[in-house]
Amino acid sequence: MEFDGATVERLGPLQIVGNVRLDARWDLWRSLPNAGGAHSDLALCLHAYAAWGESFVDRLSGDFCFALWDDTRRCLIAVRDRLGIRPLFHASVGGEVLVSDSLDWIMAHDAVPTDLDDVWIGDFLTVGFGLDFDRTVRRHIRRVPPAHLLKIADGRETVRRYWQLEIAEPLHFKDRRVYTERFLELVDTAIKDRLPPGRIGISMSGGLDSTMLAACTVAAVGDPARVIGECHHFERLMPDEEAHFGTLAARHLGIELRLQAADDLVYDSQWRERGLRTAEPTLTIVQAHPGATTARAMAADAGVWFFGEGPDNALAFDRDPYFAWLVSRRDWWGLAGVLLDYVRVKGLSGWRATVARRLVPHHAGLSATTGVPAWIDPDFARRVGLPERLQALGASAHPWHPQAVGSFESAIWPALFDDLRYAEACGPFEWRHPFLDLRVLEYMMALPPVPWAWRKHLLRKAMADRLPPAILARDKTALARQPLLAVWGEQGLPSLSGSSRLAPYVTAAELPPHQPMPANPDCVVAAHALDHWLVQE
Repeated sequence: MEFDGATVERLGPLQIVGNVRLDARWDLWRSLPNAGGAHSDLALCLHAYAAWGESFVDRLSGDFCFALWDDTRRCLIAVRDRLGIRPLFHASVGGEVLVSDSLDWIMAHDAVPTDLDDVWIGDFLTVGFGLDFDRTVRRHIRRVPPAHLLKIADGRETVRRYWQLEIAEPLHFKDRRVYTERFLELVDTAIKDRLPPGRIGISMSGGLDSTMLAACTVAAVGDPARVIGECHHFERLMPDEEAHFGTLAARHLGIELRLQAADDLVYDSQWRERGLRTAEPTLTIVQAHPGATTARAMAADAGVWFFGEGPDNALAFDRDPYFAWLVSRRDWWGLAGVLLDYVRVKGLSGWRATVARRLVPHHAGLSATTGVPAWIDPDFARRVGLPERLQALGASAHPWHPQAVGSFESAIWPALFDDLRYAEACGPFEWRHPFLDLRVLEYMMALPPVPWAWRKHLLRKAMADRLPPAILARDKTALARQPLLAVWGEQGLPSLSGSSRLAPYVTAAELPPHQPMPANPDCVVAAHALDHWLVQE
């Protein structure tokens, strides 16, 4: 067992190693019969296992990966947190079990086969990450999926799920003020569970999510001088108002804001020459060098940074499924009330915008489609079932909130956390995610989509007296153009290495500029990133 930067805790015949940050740690501490000496979150996990056995994992929430050895039962238990914020890998080689939060550490063992997993590579070439929670680029090394426990005992290895995201009936309160009051209470608790001593950083755009996070953090610490924001914005590649709105929020809250021009962070023209190596192919390799420089500057300002992802997905506007669900239940009074809510919350300006959109002719040819890029070898695509895998993307059976629930059933979240870990290592600092605290996340998803998810009405109401009106009125702003396309328009496309190792996966002659550039260039980046990674193998 090996965990990066981790300590080891012992309790009689038990020992544990890993990286752990628990939510509601004091509630857990008070519920344990003999936890007086458990000062670290890692030690709390050990005491919880001693008290409750394997069911201890049901009481844990937060960001963690760890391995626990029980010498009495002669068993190893390895656990990954519920959303997969921390990584956990394992491999079995010649009767030896390797467990770590580092894929490189496992690969450093000579006995581990180096075979590649073609299914993972096919996923990477089309969507930029593996679609299966348990696969890695190495066929003989597996991930422990989020919310799963790996147990090895008596020569047997089992992996079981210990938690499932379940949103049953929507929450209803008679007093409308309770919706936002309860939300703010939960966000405040999540922030306080994640606060470090000293300064705290906020990755802050001029949008609603990150500015709300900044406002709630200031309220939680009680001192604006402890909070610093970092706002990335474009000066050259495209029109961008993030600096304007970010500055507006920072002045209103009284916090320091560092503005960082992102034009030269999007793409490093010398990325191939940098000699950077990653355990798996990654889209972020083309921006890794400037990203490392930024990460070191952020670490100098604060050891912990808050990331505001969560509300966009949890508050997906599942209007039509919610209406259909109410009809299926013959809840006519409920449907009538929701329709009135929708008319009220949308307001005159919202209905005018809807009418204007309806008057604009729809051109089907402008819609983005998902498919296998033309440059992926057709035999390879058939062999790994790429068309079928892509067709199954995004499906969710949830009856009234399918888009929201489906988004958190996607492997894109662990892939995002993997990308963020590069910055953590370069800083070094730690990302924390208050909106992904399960108390906050499940609350947002349990609210009726109408009215609370319309334009993130929940956040706007909660921040009515805490943020400038201009930010509260601002709609989510899509990028005017893809910044990477703008960079390539200035500098030209990168070149492949010419290595024959790419040939089983990609037909180089079919890549842009020989084929038209897609609207989303990530799949082009993936082909170049895989080529670079294979050369370094």
